[in-house]
Amino acid sequence: MSGDGNKKQFWKRNTAKVPGNIQHVYGAQHPPFDPLLHANLMKAGNKPLSTTTPGKPKKATTFQEFESITSDAWDVGDDDDELLAMAAQNLNIEVVMETANKVIENHSKLQERRQQQMDKMTEPDEKDGQEVHEEEEEEPDEEDEREEGAETTTDLSFSSEALPLSDNRLVKSQSEAPVGSPKEVGVEQAVLHRQQSLPHRPVIPLVARMADQNTSGTPAMTEREASRLDKFRQVLAGPNTDLEELRKLSWSGIPRQVRPITWKLLSGYLPANAERRESTLQRKRQEYFGFIEQYYDSRNDEHHQDTYRQIHIDIPRTNPLIPLFQQASVQEIFERILFIWAIRHPASGYVQGINDLVTPFFVVYVFEYIEEEVENFNVSSLQEEVLRNIEADSFWCMSKLLDGIQDNYTFAQPGIQRKVKALEELVSRIDETVHRHMQQYEVEYLQFAFRWMNNLLMRELPLRCTIRLWDTYQAEPEGFSHFHLYVCAAFLVRWRKEILEEKDFQGLMILLQNLPTMHWGNEEVSVLLAEAYRLKFAFADAPNHYKR
Repeated sequence: MSGDGNKKQFWKRNTAKVPGNIQHVYGAQHPPFDPLLHANLMKAGNKPLSTTTPGKPKKATTFQEFESITSDAWDVGDDDDELLAMAAQNLNIEVVMETANKVIENHSKLQERRQQQMDKMTEPDEKDGQEVHEEEEEEPDEEDEREEGAETTTDLSFSSEALPLSDNRLVKSQSEAPVGSPKEVGVEQAVLHRQQSLPHRPVIPLVARMADQNTSGTPAMTEREASRLDKFRQVLAGPNTDLEELRKLSWSGIPRQVRPITWKLLSGYLPANAERRESTLQRKRQEYFGFIEQYYDSRNDEHHQDTYRQIHIDIPRTNPLIPLFQQASVQEIFERILFIWAIRHPASGYVQGINDLVTPFFVVYVFEYIEEEVENFNVSSLQEEVLRNIEADSFWCMSKLLDGIQDNYTFAQPGIQRKVKALEELVSRIDETVHRHMQQYEVEYLQFAFRWMNNLLMRELPLRCTIRLWDTYQAEPEGFSHFHLYVCAAFLVRWRKEILEEKDFQGLMILLQNLPTMHWGNEEVSVLLAEAYRLKFAFADAPNHYKR
C-alpha cells in the first residue's frame, strides 16, 4: 500500500464507527478532528509524512459510505452602505461588481495604512532595544511568517495565556476528550501554534458587544454608527415597520441596541404592525410553554429516550469555552428548546448540530435585558419571567430558521448533499486552481463542507462573527438556504494561499477543519459578505453557471 493510502487508512481507522441505529435517529456526521494524527503532524513540523504522487482519482465516496465511516462531528468599513443599498435591488452586474470590488479594495488599503502605522510605532522600540509588549511572545518561525503574510487583513493578536480561551472551534472538535488532560492540552498548543505570532492587539471577547466594535479595538460607538442607529430607530418607530427598508439597513450589520427587535421582525416572528406585537409575543410565549407542559415529560418515554439522551450529551459541548453556556439553567433551557423542536418535527427529529443554532438567538435576546458583557453573565440574576421570554423567543426564531432549511436534517440529509455538490461545482468555476489542488490530493468537499452546511459555519467562526453574519442572512432573501452557499464559496477561496501551500491529504484536512479565524471581527465578515454578494450576482441568475 502506498504511503498516501496508509495515511488515509490511518485517518479512517482512527474514526470510530457510529452504530447504524444512532445514525438513523440523529442523521449523518462529518469527519472528526483526529487529535493523534494532528499531534503527530505537528511533532513532525507539519511536513508531509510521505511523498504524494498524483494518480488516477479514487472512486468518489458515496454519502452512505461517508456516513458509515465517520463519528461524532461536533467534536468593514464605510463602504458597507453602498453595498447594502444594492441588496434589495436588481442592478446591472457591472455596477454590482464595481461596488463589491470597491469594498474589498478599500479594505486592503485600510489594512496597509494600519500596518505602516504599526511599523512606525515599533521602529523606535527596536532601535532602543526596549520590549514592545508587556508579555514575552514567541518568535515566529518560517512557517508562521508564511501564514502571517496571508493574514494581511489582521492587526490583532492574543497573548499566549489568552489563546486557549479564544478559539471556540478547536476544543469543540475534540469534545469527547477528557477536559484538561495533558494530551488534550498538548494538542491544543500544537493547533494554536500557527496563530500565536499574529501582530499584537487587545483580546476581543467571543461574543460581547462585537456588533458595535471592530477588530482594531476602536470605540464602541462612532459618529457613523450613531447615525446608523438613529436610522434603525426611525424605521422601527413607525406604526407599521417598512420591512424592505429594515432589510436594506440590516444587510451591513445591525446595532446591538436594536438587534433583538430587528431579528424578530425579519424572521417573521413579530408582525410589522406595532400594535399587534405585544399580543403576538404573549400568545406565542404561552403557546411554547403549553408545548412544554404537553410534551416535555415524555422525554423519559422509551420511544423518546434516544432523542433526549443525544440532546443531553450535546448541550455541554455547545460553546464549551463560553461560561454562559455552561450554566445549568442555560443548559436546561437549551434541552427544552431542542426536545420540543424535535418532537414537533418528526420528519427530521433532532440532528447533531442543531444545538449550535440556538446560541446566536439566545445571546441576542439576553442582550435585550442586560447592558454588561454576556460571556460571564449569570443568568440566574434575571427574573424568571425574563428567562421564560428569552427561552420562548429563541425557540420560535430558531424554528423559523429551520423551516427554511429542514431538508438539511431529514433522513440522509439531502439538502446538505445538494449544497455540498453545488459548492464543489461553483468553486471549480471561480477558482479552478484550488479545485484541482484538492482533487490532486483526493480531498472531497463532503469531508469538510458537510460541517459548513450543517452548522452554518458556526464551527468555523467565533460566535461574534456568526451573529454579524446572521444580520445579513436575516436581511438577504433565502439567506440561510441560498446565500449561505456563496458565503461558503467565498470563505473557501479566502484561504487560497494556505490551501495551495499544503501538499498532502492530511495537511489539507487539518487546515480546512481548523481555519485560523479566532481573531476575526466585523471587518473580515464584511469583506467575506461583499465577495459572496459579488459571486451571487455573477452566478445566481445564470441557469448554466455550474456547467462548463
